[in-house]
Amino acid sequence: MSRKKILIVGGGGREHALAWKLAQSEAIASIICIPGNGGTESLSKVHNLPLAVSDFAGIADNAVNEKVDLVIVGPDNPLADGIVDYLQERRINVFGPTRQEAKLEWSKKYGKEVMQALGLPTAKFYATSSQEEALAFLDDPKNDWARVVKADGLALGKGVFVCDSVEECRSAVNSLFAGSFGEAGKTVVIEEKLSGEELSLLCVSDGQTLLELGCAQDHKRRFKADTGPNTGGMGAYTPVPLYENKSVRERIEKEVLLPIQKALADKRLSFKGVLFIGLMIVDGAPYILEFNARFGDPETQAVLARLQSDLWPLFDACDQGTLDQVKLDWSELKSVCVSVVTREYPAKSSAGEKIEIEEGAEVAGQAIIFHAGTKIKQEPGDFPCLVTAGGRVFSVVGLGPTMENARQAAHQAIGKIKFETLDFRNDIGWRAVEQCASK
Repeated sequence: MSRKKILIVGGGGREHALAWKLAQSEAIASIICIPGNGGTESLSKVHNLPLAVSDFAGIADNAVNEKVDLVIVGPDNPLADGIVDYLQERRINVFGPTRQEAKLEWSKKYGKEVMQALGLPTAKFYATSSQEEALAFLDDPKNDWARVVKADGLALGKGVFVCDSVEECRSAVNSLFAGSFGEAGKTVVIEEKLSGEELSLLCVSDGQTLLELGCAQDHKRRFKADTGPNTGGMGAYTPVPLYENKSVRERIEKEVLLPIQKALADKRLSFKGVLFIGLMIVDGAPYILEFNARFGDPETQAVLARLQSDLWPLFDACDQGTLDQVKLDWSELKSVCVSVVTREYPAKSSAGEKIEIEEGAEVAGQAIIFHAGTKIKQEPGDFPCLVTAGGRVFSVVGLGPTMENARQAAHQAIGKIKFETLDFRNDIGWRAVEQCASK
């Protein structure tokens, strides 16, 4: 069997985790990351190319010239802009949904309409492109359930406002229509506010079969105890005790996964790639909050750290339409991924701060450091050095027999990372730690 060449589009912690896991496969000869980061560049088998993820022509040219066997797309924006369609037209093998399939994510209105059409459980909603109509809807006493306001389009995970009053909802609507999220906010989706516990369920589809990849719990809020503004994700952990609950899991399978599987089988739903299902569990009942059409970040880092199986056969099966034959093996260890960010994230990013990582920060089977907003800076006459290049700088994964052990392992590794504005949440996985302590 000839060894494969892979091209990964993206430069965050998610892409570093994918490259890290794929590089372990004997089936993989080499990996190109576009643009990659300071961590991907240091992996064996991997090299970076400094192209933008929006440079479809450059990505296609390199895929052809390097005789790449498969392109894997990480971020949401290129998927929404049609990178899969572009590459397929050039007969380049690519893993990910087409632009139309990715509309499940890049239009929240469309995603809700698909849920409704397939009979999937989800919160009540209302969508409009009129500021006047949105405000009138909120002012109607019959709609007192409406307390969540979302930008319809992609907004880096930050275009969601969970409100406690009509006044807060009105302020969110006015902010979106004022252009705070550009084109993404020209249509708004107003939803019923659900109270419960969230789950991130990562599934993979080859267009016919839906395979569960893993369930994690993300922490969107910036500060401890889930306070502060929404972010792209401050950390995640897996496995999630709530998902391990038999009755909850059975309801998710019956009410969410099986209907999606049937819709794929009878062609009512067309989708290939990663289907990320954001769930809210309310008194044991699952409700779909949203669909994403790609690997989650930081959920992917937490999940892949526990995957003992070779990752390549999964991608190959999606390409060949044989996903129903794939079986995955998982470690018994718990996994906690902590996002190391800059102090002013998400308001500001950082560029050019020198980073030092002490020797021994990573420990096999205990701690993995995935780079996100980093790059290697090379000044004429100087040695190359690692510097910051974003708001989320690292995803540090700790592994251990208990969730508390895993979190401590992550914190120990973070203690060996040094840059001036370093910050992180020290309570990632708090629900699991509390639930385990109460047993």
